[in-house]
Amino acid sequence: MRKTVRTVLAAAALTAGLVATTAPATAATAQGTPYLPGVLRPSVSQATQDAALAKYYDFWKKNFLTTKCGTGTYAVKAPDADHAFVAEGQGYGMTIAAMMGDKDSQARTIFDGILKFVKAHPSSIDKDLHAAEQNESCKSVNGVDSATDGDLEIAYGLLIADKVWGSSGSVNYKSEALRIIKAIKRSEVNSSTKFMRLADWADDSEYTNSSRSSDWMPGHLRAFEKATGDSFWGQVRTRQEQAVTQLQQKYSPKTGLIPDFVVNTNSTPKPAPDGFLEDHDPHFAWNACRDPWRLGVDGITVSGSPAQGQVKKMNTWIQQTTGGDPAKITTGYTLAGGKLAGETGQHPCFTASFAIAAMNDSGSQAWLDKLWTKVTTWTPNATDYYGTGITVQVLLILSGNYIAV
Repeated sequence: MRKTVRTVLAAAALTAGLVATTAPATAATAQGTPYLPGVLRPSVSQATQDAALAKYYDFWKKNFLTTKCGTGTYAVKAPDADHAFVAEGQGYGMTIAAMMGDKDSQARTIFDGILKFVKAHPSSIDKDLHAAEQNESCKSVNGVDSATDGDLEIAYGLLIADKVWGSSGSVNYKSEALRIIKAIKRSEVNSSTKFMRLADWADDSEYTNSSRSSDWMPGHLRAFEKATGDSFWGQVRTRQEQAVTQLQQKYSPKTGLIPDFVVNTNSTPKPAPDGFLEDHDPHFAWNACRDPWRLGVDGITVSGSPAQGQVKKMNTWIQQTTGGDPAKITTGYTLAGGKLAGETGQHPCFTASFAIAAMNDSGSQAWLDKLWTKVTTWTPNATDYYGTGITVQVLLILSGNYIAV
């Protein structure tokens, strides 16, 4: 049985900056999907927002893309992970490239190159899924099996590519997406509980009724249902939306935080015990840090999404616990709101993600502006693929360049 431990740069500094004071941008997006009426945007001009996105995108391209794994191939490097290349990184790269398709003439080449890398490294369990880890020699290692978060993002990136570029060229993006979505259903979803499994290997008694909360991405599941016409994906989304509410009500009524890993999904979901799979499993840590972002983007794009209320709870609490100072957001919390032992400093996985939660709360304009300043004045680190990849994706949303499918 393969267990992995995420190793991330836990103390990448976020530097302070001036709070912007120009008039708020409109709720409608610049190039991407229209947001709901009343959704907050940073109080800076669209040009300023686009420039911030371009800055961090260029840094990501320069520091985390490589062509060393084969002719016509791109791959996203992960110097802060357990292995040189990890599945979620390739998924992030595909999503980022597709969403930058109208801004970067290289974007499609990058996207196709990452897809080539992905297809060259299939899981040994389900060949239509991506092997989760490769070493410096670009060889699949550590079980040669999948990771659900990577496959979800790869499939979603393909659907964005189909929307941006169409599927009549050299790559049929829609067909590739449907192939992977079918495999995710087959090998990475517990068909009885309607929860995402951890991976295609996680089908034994110890792991089959467990799930990673950051895999509960309602927007991705909506896209899968739309693309396939399969109501199964709506059932998965609904069950996981219910689980967020259940966890918040029972385990985090004051904070709204949800844990990295969840067990007991065949009855009443509860936080995983310590030592279940990684570090800080029952807490809001290096996996769940993505939840305000992943849930929050559904709240700003889908009328009636339960995510809107769910992330408002998180947003209210984080403002209160920091006294309205984003510099006081730290790297992880217990579900009750206490700081995690052994964790210090700041990281954009947490700070940037909370900015998407803030967009859902009409009374949080000043707080969102502080978060915007904190995120966009952070000095990116060339060894922190995780933080940089998340920052670019958050900036796509904040700047109105997010594309939903």
